[in-house]
Amino acid sequence: MLLKSYSKLNFEAGTDEAGRGCLAGPVTAAAVILPTIVSNFDSSENLFTLINDSKQLSEKKRFILKPIIEELVQSFSVTHIYNEEIDEINILNSSMKAMQESILKLNTTPEYIIVDGNRALNAKLGLKSNSGKIFTEDEIEILKSIPNQSIIKGDSKYLSIAAASILAKTYRDEYMERIHEEFPMYNWKQNKGYPTKEHREAIRKYGTTKYHRMSFRLLPEQLSLEL
Repeated sequence: MLLKSYSKLNFEAGTDEAGRGCLAGPVTAAAVILPTIVSNFDSSENLFTLINDSKQLSEKKRFILKPIIEELVQSFSVTHIYNEEIDEINILNSSMKAMQESILKLNTTPEYIIVDGNRALNAKLGLKSNSGKIFTEDEIEILKSIPNQSIIKGDSKYLSIAAASILAKTYRDEYMERIHEEFPMYNWKQNKGYPTKEHREAIRKYGTTKYHRMSFRLLPEQLSLEL
């Protein structure tokens, strides 16, 4: 079973993102505060023994766990940062901003935050873009005031980060399935916007869409020989 807490404080939030390496669609983050009293699942098996890093779970298991997590956690929130803003502030900053926004949207202000990865949550605050949220000074101060710790592979170590990874992944997958209906030729329902061979061949054949990240290398560089 994953660890419940890093700080041992009651209101510790875990946060994680999904979709950082995709060619299309948003990067999506979630934040989760676990309940202070853990309920039993199916009367005998603890719910949280079922939670793991979303990458280690099948799509079916992630979608089974999604409503259970939403119902039983103390608080959760999810944020999409869309491709227009990714192109403006870059994917790393967008990933961090999505997690920051998710923290601000929780209905309980956390006492401590643990973040998947190797970058502090408040490393860069108040980034401005033409297409996304602009943080207020009060929101920036809130984020600055909460102690936080980045944890490499935190989604495989701490329950709250793993739960956040499941929500981020499932909410993003649902978004990609919706926009698949608009542009079915890219098969986002299956590849979710990742740089599969099929996705890149579709870009080569049909060009780009309003959902593609234009700051990314959408097609591999072509090598040519001068004769």
